[in-house]
Amino acid sequence: MDTTIDRAETDDIDALAAVAAATFPLACPPGSTPEDEAAFIAANLSPERFAEYLADPERVVLKAVQDGRIVGYALLNTFPPADPDVAAVITERPVTEISKMYVMPGQHGNGVSGALMRTALDAARDGGSTAVWLGVNQQNARAQRFYGKHGFTVAGTKTFTVGTQLHHDYVMKHQL
Repeated sequence: MDTTIDRAETDDIDALAAVAAATFPLACPPGSTPEDEAAFIAANLSPERFAEYLADPERVVLKAVQDGRIVGYALLNTFPPADPDVAAVITERPVTEISKMYVMPGQHGNGVSGALMRTALDAARDGGSTAVWLGVNQQNARAQRFYGKHGFTVAGTKTFTVGTQLHHDYVMKHQL
């Protein structure tokens, strides 16, 4: 099945939020509560937030589309890291963060994630970044393998809050 990766548009907001709500809990570590996941989704992955992301010139939202349906997305931030733990290990400038990258469960293993990652790296490179970084939960070995396959290496650690819970992430970096 052919997948198209392109920049998201305002017409995509509701579909992006629906994919985000369906996929975010899949990446949460064991022990995350549905209440904490729902609070994070409401605060960060709502249609209103996607409207803000699309309007922000320092962000890029990519969509993966199959048969006219959004099956994945990536959110790129093109500003320096604000978290001091990240800033200590990600010193390259300009730099891009892959803040979110998720595909629907039925799309795992069929090339959608790889296409989305290649397009995200190309977008960062085309935007002038010298490196790309992301955070991944330390318990998410599958995602870590995927990122490693695409040239990311562990550069440090950081914390990530989901609702009321503090989680521990690896900071992974890819030199462009």
